[in-house]
Amino acid sequence: MECGQSRELCTVSPRALRLQPLARDVGAAQPGGERVFELRFDAAQLEPGAREECARMAPARGTDWRQGRLICSASEFAAAAARAPDLALLHQVQRIVQARPPRPRMMGIVNVTPDSFSDGGRYLDPRAAVEHGLMLQEQGAAILDVGGESTRPKARAVSTSEELQRVLPVISELARTARVPISIDTTKAAVARAALDAGAKIVNDISAGLSDATMLPLVAERGASLVLMHMQGTPQDMQDHPTYRDVTGEVAAFLRARLARALECGIDPRCIWLDPGIGFGKSLEHNLCLIRDLSWLRSLGCELLVGPSRKSFLAAIAREHAGPQEALPGRLGGTAAAVAACVRGGASLLRVHDVEPMLAAAQVAWSIGAQDASPLGGHGAPVST
Repeated sequence: MECGQSRELCTVSPRALRLQPLARDVGAAQPGGERVFELRFDAAQLEPGAREECARMAPARGTDWRQGRLICSASEFAAAAARAPDLALLHQVQRIVQARPPRPRMMGIVNVTPDSFSDGGRYLDPRAAVEHGLMLQEQGAAILDVGGESTRPKARAVSTSEELQRVLPVISELARTARVPISIDTTKAAVARAALDAGAKIVNDISAGLSDATMLPLVAERGASLVLMHMQGTPQDMQDHPTYRDVTGEVAAFLRARLARALECGIDPRCIWLDPGIGFGKSLEHNLCLIRDLSWLRSLGCELLVGPSRKSFLAAIAREHAGPQEALPGRLGGTAAAVAACVRGGASLLRVHDVEPMLAAAQVAWSIGAQDASPLGGHGAPVST
């Protein structure tokens, strides 16, 4: 089982599902001052005592708690939380985001497919895939993620037997020769079961267990680790017309609900990563918004995995600023910038093709956060009082 460090999990009780609590650290009220936090919640669900406390705190920083938004210092919120149970739940998510994220690690991508958007066909031969995985390990990958079905937009679905034929030889050999855990990237419980039998320790499910109702019980039964990802639609239609009213809030609500289901099945919360699904049913603006607002998702209480590597939104930005000649190799710099932004937002696991340069970018971004003593504190803009 590939589990992270002990985590203070945000309660995914029915009460939490109704309140939809989120939090982020927005810095300090003044240089040297205490931390200030912004909280989001469903104000209509607050019990009367919590409403009174919010009404008392809100005027100090010009926020309207009735719109489900509150900005307050750590100490004043702790005092209010002691008097109102609903605020105690919001205080819990505030403490989660106040904790420093773990040092970032890389999940190296091993695509055993003929049609993946970036490296389709290069590692379809099992020997080439194994060699590639071992190379990624030597570059610093902490996990190797093996996938046998492309999830790029409009990708062709493959049968269970075909997917198994592609991934099992690779997983078996990597489990024997690699020093790091192996992940299986699949939405099919039958494929996950065979991969776990072959030595995989992690299931990376882009459907968050929705494609196959037996997936989450299987992960619980085997004591495996799990990645739950958000996707609007399916790979066949996800990029047709992705639409959200509040992309960060809707992704957070989905991940909270799927996390609740995983916990109901008995999966260890310390062994779950949450993935906002960059590029999976999102426009350029949606992707940028999620990366910018990533710190909100930390308050769900699990470590975050993000996969921006070589994705088309990076090329779209490059074309906007450098013309139409942008080619795939030009996405390396964009990926590094996105990885650094994700680490600053709290991501602890990055799914990437180019492990060595992305590990360097992540380590620098994480170190900047560790040394940042400015009013920003590495988690947002300063707040006026």
